[in-house]
Formats: sequence, structure tokens, C-alpha cells
Amino acid sequence: MSTVPAALQPRRREPGWLLAGVGLVLAFTGLMPASGHQIWFLETFPVMIGIALLVPTYRAFPFTPLAYRLLALHALVLIWGGYYTYADNPLFEWLQQALDLERNYYDRLGHLLQGFVPAIVAREILLRRSPLRPGKWLFFIVACICLSISACYEFIEWWVALLTGEEAEVFLATQGDIWDTQWDMFLALIGAIAAQIALARLHDREIARLPAGGGAAT
Repeated sequence: MSTVPAALQPRRREPGWLLAGVGLVLAFTGLMPASGHQIWFLETFPVMIGIALLVPTYRAFPFTPLAYRLLALHALVLIWGGYYTYADNPLFEWLQQALDLERNYYDRLGHLLQGFVPAIVAREILLRRSPLRPGKWLFFIVACICLSISACYEFIEWWVALLTGEEAEVFLATQGDIWDTQWDMFLALIGAIAAQIALARLHDREIARLPAGGGAAT
């Protein structure tokens, strides 16, 4: 018999629904991606890694609903970018044409989320598994973690580009901007700061509602 209160049952099921939704979109876009299967795989590989980490650790360390929703959103942005490529993504083509911009800014959205979403995940892990409490040090350390993740991702992009040869420009999506790497990391930092400012109180409330001990309720 389930010991989870009826009011919490939908929250308990929500991660499964989010996983199913992301999984279906991932599978569908992988059938015939407009970008080609190689680019699609490279761009969506972080989603696959995330799923591989989150599923087996769910019972030992279930995240808050806020974290799971943000992770699902980030996954969909990555998958959509992998399906069309970031430089040719139709979601932001209208903005490029309407404002006569020199580039498609979908990749900027992706890198903003690269800081915004990991900030909440890192914050939650630190609050639940370290002596850190909400405050300036937590804010600073989370921002540093997100900036480090972004920098490491730039290294991975560089190494993959060296290995893939002619696919490098499509995968990197620099669109002729010599400062693209710096912009990517800067936007990730902005995202990390924005997430903590905007969502810290909501996040703290959701952490407080988690079952005692931090494991999944049964």
C-alpha cells in the first residue's frame, strides 16, 4: 500500500511523465532529423547522459519538481536544436528576419539555459548533501559550478569538432562570431545568476516539502 498522501501522488508521478515526454520527442526527432543523424546525436547526447544518470538515482536522490521541470525544458531545447541545428532553427528564424539580425539566436537561448538549469540542480545537491545553507557563499559556488560546466562543454565541443572534421562548423554553430565561445560562457553565467535570483525562494520551499531523508516516497 502506498504511504504517499493523495495530494502528493501527482508530484510523485510527474518525473515519470516528464521522462516519457522527453523520451518520445527524442525518439521521434531521431528518426529523420533535418540536421542529419550525426549532428542530431552529438547535440542530443547530453540528454541521453542526463537520462542515464537520473533514472537509476531517482529512488536514492529524487529532485524537486522544479528541478525536473527545468531539466525537461532544457532537454527539449537541446533536442530541438539537434533536430534542426542551432544556426538554422526555425523557432528563432522569425526573430532573425524581423530584426534583420546577423545570426540565429537559438544557440544563445541554449547556453543561457546551460547556466539556468544546472544552477538549480547544483544548488539542490549542495543544500541537501553539504553543510552549505542559502546565502552568499552558496550563490557564488553555484555560479562557479555552472561557469565551470559551460567551460568544460566548450572544451568538449572543441574536441568533437577536431574529430568530426567537416561537420565541425555545423556542430559549433559559431555563425561567424569570433567571440562565440566567450558569449556562450557569459550567457551561462548570466543564466546561473538569474536562476538563483528568480527561483531561490520557490526552490527552498520545494526542498522543504521533500520526504525526510531525501529518498523517494513509497
